Amino acid sequence: MQLFFRKSGTGTPLIILHGLFGSSDNWYTIARELSDTFTVYLIDQRNHGNSPHDPEHNYAILAADLNEFMQQHHIENAIIMGHSMGGKTALEFGRKHPEKVLKMIVVDISPLGYDKNNESIANSEHMQIIRSLQTIDTARLTSREEADKILMKNIPSAMVRQFLLKSLKRTKDGKFQWALNIQALHDNMPAIFEGVIEEDGRHPGEIPKFPLLFIKGERSDYVGTRDTTAIRQYFPWAGITAIPGAGHWLHAEHPKAFLSAVRDFIK
Repeated sequence: MQLFFRKSGTGTPLIILHGLFGSSDNWYTIARELSDTFTVYLIDQRNHGNSPHDPEHNYAILAADLNEFMQQHHIENAIIMGHSMGGKTALEFGRKHPEKVLKMIVVDISPLGYDKNNESIANSEHMQIIRSLQTIDTARLTSREEADKILMKNIPSAMVRQFLLKSLKRTKDGKFQWALNIQALHDNMPAIFEGVIEEDGRHPGEIPKFPLLFIKGERSDYVGTRDTTAIRQYFPWAGITAIPGAGHWLHAEHPKAFLSAVRDFIK
């Protein structure tokens, strides 16, 4: 698969993977700051942004996409940074291709899975977002403001709505369409909820070791006590740091503190 990407800077390759419902656009500011030291590759993962749509979407496939991307662009090894879904993609990639990882930064996501029973998935915030996106008839949509008003009925957070609306694109004929493959994300949500390790499953010694840092938002609930315990059990060599006052989108909420943590680790 030919993934869409943005490239900037010179130096050691640094690949950034966005999270669910996101795109490379979400990381442009961070990439600009890091491009003074690194060759930064911002990737749109499949079914997001400007990358191709495909019915398959799971961490094995996403990691294979990343491996193919590195082969296509002759990147022997790189620093890999992934946020949320992108963090799990990074971990799965590192588990299968540790020789291609110089260092890895996993941003506000646990290596464990979340509750995967059908009722929990159906009632999850992610599925509520998908149902909200599906209520918009893009063929009849006249403006982003109209889309925002429709989303407002079920998504009260203006920040979340604006984040989602970045994936609402105009076609050449002036119509609107989602850059997201909403149907594929809906159908594969159980796989997206999966972990890249299982509790009490894989022994820590069987997981490849490479320099690894988990960065979480202090106010985010994506990495809780159970997750921190698992990280220390399965990745005892890894660092864990929290960005004070930050939620799940810590790189956008507190970019200076986030960049400081990233640069300190890479050094």
